[in-house]
Amino acid sequence: MNKKNILIVMIILCFLIGCKGETNKMQEFNKSEETIFTQARKEMLETQIKRRGIKNQRVLEAMFKVKRHKFVSQSTQKLAYKDYPLPIGEEQTISQPYIVALMTELLQLKGNEKVLEIGTGSGYQAAILAELAKEVYTIEILEPLAINAEKILRELDYSNVTVKCGDGYLGWEEYAPFDGIIVTCAPPYIPQPLIDQLAEGGKMVIPVGVHYQELKLLEKIKGKIKTTDIIPVRFVPMTREERN
Repeated sequence: MNKKNILIVMIILCFLIGCKGETNKMQEFNKSEETIFTQARKEMLETQIKRRGIKNQRVLEAMFKVKRHKFVSQSTQKLAYKDYPLPIGEEQTISQPYIVALMTELLQLKGNEKVLEIGTGSGYQAAILAELAKEVYTIEILEPLAINAEKILRELDYSNVTVKCGDGYLGWEEYAPFDGIIVTCAPPYIPQPLIDQLAEGGKMVIPVGVHYQELKLLEKIKGKIKTTDIIPVRFVPMTREERN
Protein backbone atom coordinates (compact mmCIF):
# COMPACT_ATOMS: atom_id res chain seq x y z
CA MET A 1 0.00 0.00 0.00
CA ASN A 2 1.50 3.35 -1.01
CA LYS A 3 1.67 6.42 1.25
CA LYS A 4 -1.36 8.03 -0.40
CA ASN A 5 -3.59 5.01 0.28
CA ILE A 6 -2.31 4.73 3.86
CA LEU A 7 -3.20 8.40 4.42
CA ILE A 8 -6.72 7.87 3.06
CA VAL A 9 -7.24 4.84 5.33
CA MET A 10 -6.03 6.84 8.34
CA ILE A 11 -8.43 9.69 7.54
CA ILE A 12 -11.35 7.25 7.23
CA LEU A 13 -10.47 5.58 10.54
CA CYS A 14 -10.24 8.94 12.32
CA PHE A 15 -13.62 9.92 10.89
CA LEU A 16 -15.23 6.65 12.02
CA ILE A 17 -13.74 6.93 15.51
CA GLY A 18 -14.96 10.53 15.75
CA CYS A 19 -18.47 9.53 14.64
CA LYS A 20 -18.56 6.73 17.19
CA GLY A 21 -17.47 9.16 19.89
CA GLU A 22 -20.22 11.61 18.97
CA THR A 23 -22.79 8.79 18.94
CA ASN A 24 -21.70 7.67 22.40
CA LYS A 25 -21.95 11.26 23.68
CA MET A 26 -25.45 11.59 22.23
CA GLN A 27 -26.54 8.28 23.79
CA GLU A 28 -25.20 9.39 27.17
CA PHE A 29 -27.00 12.74 26.82
CA ASN A 30 -30.31 11.03 25.96
CA LYS A 31 -29.87 8.59 28.85
CA SER A 32 -29.21 11.45 31.25
CA GLU A 33 -32.21 13.40 29.96
CA GLU A 34 -34.53 10.40 30.39
CA THR A 35 -33.24 9.94 33.94
CA ILE A 36 -34.12 13.57 34.70
CA PHE A 37 -37.63 13.13 33.26
CA THR A 38 -38.14 9.90 35.22
CA GLN A 39 -37.20 11.64 38.45
CA ALA A 40 -39.52 14.53 37.58
CA ARG A 41 -42.40 12.05 37.11
CA LYS A 42 -41.70 10.50 40.50
CA GLU A 43 -41.80 13.93 42.14
CA MET A 44 -44.99 14.80 40.25
CA LEU A 45 -46.61 11.61 41.50
CA GLU A 46 -45.64 12.17 45.13
CA THR A 47 -46.12 15.93 45.53
CA GLN A 48 -48.93 16.75 43.10
CA ILE A 49 -51.06 13.62 42.87
CA LYS A 50 -50.74 11.32 45.89
CA ARG A 51 -50.55 14.26 48.28
CA ARG A 52 -53.86 15.59 46.94
CA GLY A 53 -55.65 12.34 47.60
CA ILE A 54 -55.46 10.26 44.41
CA LYS A 55 -55.35 6.67 45.65
CA ASN A 56 -56.30 4.40 42.74
CA GLN A 57 -53.18 2.32 42.15
CA ARG A 58 -53.87 1.74 38.46
CA VAL A 59 -54.23 5.48 37.88
CA LEU A 60 -51.01 6.18 39.79
CA GLU A 61 -49.14 3.60 37.71
CA ALA A 62 -50.47 5.08 34.46
CA MET A 63 -49.52 8.61 35.51
CA PHE A 64 -45.98 7.42 36.17
CA LYS A 65 -45.68 5.31 33.04
CA VAL A 66 -46.93 7.83 30.45
CA LYS A 67 -44.21 10.30 29.49
CA ARG A 68 -45.96 13.67 29.59
CA HIS A 69 -42.95 15.43 28.02
CA LYS A 70 -43.59 13.51 24.78
CA PHE A 71 -46.90 15.38 24.38
CA VAL A 72 -45.57 18.95 24.57
CA SER A 73 -43.23 20.97 22.38
CA GLN A 74 -39.50 20.57 22.83
CA SER A 75 -39.27 24.12 24.18
CA THR A 76 -41.60 23.28 27.09
CA GLN A 77 -40.47 19.72 27.83
CA LYS A 78 -38.54 20.82 30.94
CA LEU A 79 -41.83 22.11 32.35
CA ALA A 80 -43.81 18.97 31.48
CA TYR A 81 -44.10 17.69 35.06
CA LYS A 82 -44.81 21.00 36.75
CA ASP A 83 -48.09 21.69 38.55
CA TYR A 84 -49.85 23.72 35.87
CA PRO A 85 -51.26 23.50 32.32
CA LEU A 86 -49.00 24.10 29.32
CA PRO A 87 -49.76 25.54 25.87
CA ILE A 88 -49.93 23.03 23.01
CA GLY A 89 -50.81 25.41 20.16
CA GLU A 90 -54.11 26.53 18.63
CA GLU A 91 -54.81 28.45 21.88
CA GLN A 92 -55.26 25.12 23.70
CA THR A 93 -53.54 23.61 26.71
CA ILE A 94 -52.56 20.28 28.25
CA SER A 95 -54.21 20.05 31.69
CA GLN A 96 -52.17 20.02 34.88
CA PRO A 97 -51.25 16.48 35.97
CA TYR A 98 -53.47 16.46 39.08
CA ILE A 99 -56.62 17.30 37.09
CA VAL A 100 -55.83 14.52 34.61
CA ALA A 101 -55.39 12.06 37.48
CA LEU A 102 -58.54 13.22 39.27
CA MET A 103 -60.78 13.01 36.20
CA THR A 104 -59.35 9.61 35.32
CA GLU A 105 -59.83 8.25 38.84
CA LEU A 106 -63.48 9.36 38.86
CA LEU A 107 -64.20 7.01 35.93
CA GLN A 108 -63.16 4.01 38.10
CA LEU A 109 -61.90 2.02 35.12
CA LYS A 110 -61.26 -1.70 35.59
CA GLY A 111 -59.61 -2.50 32.26
CA ASN A 112 -62.28 -3.83 29.93
CA GLU A 113 -64.15 -0.58 29.21
CA LYS A 114 -64.82 1.40 26.07
CA VAL A 115 -64.14 5.08 26.73
CA LEU A 116 -64.91 8.27 24.80
CA GLU A 117 -62.80 11.39 25.22
CA ILE A 118 -63.96 14.79 23.99
CA GLY A 119 -61.08 17.17 23.36
CA THR A 120 -58.01 15.14 22.36
CA GLY A 121 -55.67 18.12 22.58
CA SER A 122 -52.11 16.84 22.92
CA GLY A 123 -53.18 13.19 23.25
CA TYR A 124 -51.86 12.89 26.81
CA GLN A 125 -55.21 12.15 28.47
CA ALA A 126 -55.97 9.58 25.75
CA ALA A 127 -52.66 7.85 26.51
CA ILE A 128 -53.51 7.68 30.22
CA LEU A 129 -56.93 6.22 29.37
CA ALA A 130 -55.32 3.74 26.97
CA GLU A 131 -53.30 2.32 29.88
CA LEU A 132 -56.50 1.71 31.83
CA ALA A 133 -59.25 0.80 29.35
CA LYS A 134 -59.67 -1.68 26.51
CA GLU A 135 -60.69 0.85 23.84
CA VAL A 136 -60.38 4.63 23.68
CA TYR A 137 -62.15 6.85 21.14
CA THR A 138 -61.13 10.49 21.15
CA ILE A 139 -62.46 13.49 19.22
CA GLU A 140 -60.66 16.78 18.55
CA ILE A 141 -62.32 19.62 16.65
CA LEU A 142 -59.03 21.32 15.67
CA GLU A 143 -57.46 19.38 12.82
CA PRO A 144 -53.78 20.29 13.49
CA LEU A 145 -54.11 19.01 17.06
CA ALA A 146 -55.94 15.85 15.98
CA ILE A 147 -53.25 15.05 13.41
CA ASN A 148 -50.38 15.70 15.83
CA ALA A 149 -51.97 13.74 18.68
CA GLU A 150 -52.63 10.74 16.45
CA LYS A 151 -49.01 10.83 15.26
CA ILE A 152 -47.63 10.87 18.81
CA LEU A 153 -50.00 8.13 20.00
CA ARG A 154 -48.97 5.91 17.07
CA GLU A 155 -45.28 6.55 17.73
CA LEU A 156 -45.82 5.50 21.35
CA ASP A 157 -47.66 2.36 20.19
CA TYR A 158 -51.11 3.11 21.62
CA SER A 159 -52.95 0.87 19.17
CA ASN A 160 -56.15 0.86 21.27
CA VAL A 161 -56.77 4.59 20.65
CA THR A 162 -58.84 5.84 17.71
CA VAL A 163 -58.65 9.56 16.91
CA LYS A 164 -61.20 11.57 14.95
CA CYS A 165 -61.34 15.22 13.93
CA GLY A 166 -64.91 16.40 14.52
CA ASP A 167 -67.49 18.05 16.75
CA GLY A 168 -67.22 16.47 20.19
CA TYR A 169 -70.60 17.86 21.26
CA LEU A 170 -72.20 15.16 19.09
CA GLY A 171 -70.18 12.34 20.59
CA TRP A 172 -69.37 9.30 18.45
CA GLU A 173 -72.60 7.42 17.90
CA GLU A 174 -70.97 4.78 15.71
CA TYR A 175 -69.15 3.29 18.71
CA ALA A 176 -71.71 4.05 21.43
CA PRO A 177 -72.60 3.20 24.12
CA PHE A 178 -69.53 4.08 26.18
CA ASP A 179 -68.70 2.82 29.66
CA GLY A 180 -66.92 6.09 30.38
CA ILE A 181 -66.90 9.56 28.86
CA ILE A 182 -64.35 12.21 29.75
CA VAL A 183 -64.63 15.78 28.48
CA THR A 184 -61.57 18.04 28.59
CA CYS A 185 -63.23 21.25 27.43
CA ALA A 186 -66.10 23.10 29.06
CA PRO A 187 -69.56 23.38 27.46
CA PRO A 188 -72.10 25.80 28.97
CA TYR A 189 -74.35 22.79 29.68
CA ILE A 190 -74.07 19.01 29.40
CA PRO A 191 -74.56 17.90 25.76
CA GLN A 192 -77.57 15.60 25.41
CA PRO A 193 -75.85 13.37 22.80
CA LEU A 194 -73.17 12.48 25.36
CA ILE A 195 -75.81 11.55 27.94
CA ASP A 196 -77.56 9.40 25.34
CA GLN A 197 -74.30 7.63 24.44
CA LEU A 198 -73.40 6.80 28.04
CA ALA A 199 -73.94 3.12 28.80
CA GLU A 200 -76.06 1.91 31.68
CA GLY A 201 -73.84 2.00 34.75
CA GLY A 202 -71.40 4.27 32.93
CA LYS A 203 -69.76 7.44 34.22
CA MET A 204 -69.09 10.81 32.60
CA VAL A 205 -66.64 13.39 33.92
CA ILE A 206 -67.17 16.87 32.49
CA PRO A 207 -66.42 20.52 33.34
CA VAL A 208 -69.54 22.66 32.88
CA GLY A 209 -69.97 26.42 32.81
CA VAL A 210 -68.89 29.64 31.16
CA HIS A 211 -67.57 32.23 33.62
CA TYR A 212 -67.68 29.72 36.48
CA GLN A 213 -66.99 26.05 35.80
CA GLU A 214 -67.68 23.04 37.97
CA LEU A 215 -66.25 19.58 37.36
CA LYS A 216 -69.17 17.15 37.48
CA LEU A 217 -69.47 13.38 37.72
CA LEU A 218 -72.52 11.88 35.99
CA GLU A 219 -73.62 8.28 36.53
CA LYS A 220 -76.35 6.54 34.55
CA ILE A 221 -78.33 4.34 36.94
CA LYS A 222 -81.44 2.54 35.62
CA GLY A 223 -81.71 5.08 32.82
CA LYS A 224 -81.54 8.08 35.15
CA ILE A 225 -78.65 10.47 35.61
CA LYS A 226 -77.13 11.10 39.02
CA THR A 227 -74.95 14.23 39.08
CA THR A 228 -72.27 15.06 41.65
CA ASP A 229 -70.31 18.31 41.81
CA ILE A 230 -66.60 17.66 42.37
CA ILE A 231 -64.50 20.87 42.37
CA PRO A 232 -64.35 24.25 40.63
CA VAL A 233 -62.10 24.11 37.55
CA ARG A 234 -60.94 26.18 34.60
CA PHE A 235 -60.93 24.60 31.13
CA VAL A 236 -60.89 26.02 27.63
CA PRO A 237 -64.46 26.34 26.30
CA MET A 238 -65.98 23.66 24.09
CA THR A 239 -66.22 24.86 20.49
CA ARG A 240 -68.65 23.66 17.84
CA GLU A 241 -68.39 23.14 14.10
CA GLU A 242 -69.99 25.95 12.13
CA ARG A 243 -73.31 24.90 10.66
CA ASN A 244 -75.34 26.49 7.88
